[in-house]
Amino acid sequence: MDNLEKAGFSKEMTSFLQQEQQKALFNEVVSKITDQCYDKCVPSPGDKLSSYETTCLQNCAVRYTECEALLAQRFRNLQ
Repeated sequence: MDNLEKAGFSKEMTSFLQQEQQKALFNEVVSKITDQCYDKCVPSPGDKLSSYETTCLQNCAVRYTECEALLAQRFRNLQ
């Protein structure tokens, strides 16, 4: 039994709240990636992204998610 169930929430409500929390976390990560990578890869916005900008954005997003995963793993190992 987790904290939400101990607080009186049903299993369905607990599951729903956990899903919403995961969605919010995902949206936060996407926003961070977008902000950081766009600033790095797109010096001056135009009508379309160049092939360099597209590749840069893809590589930046991959590196960001790999770094996040590595940091999360190291955090888990410390605990």
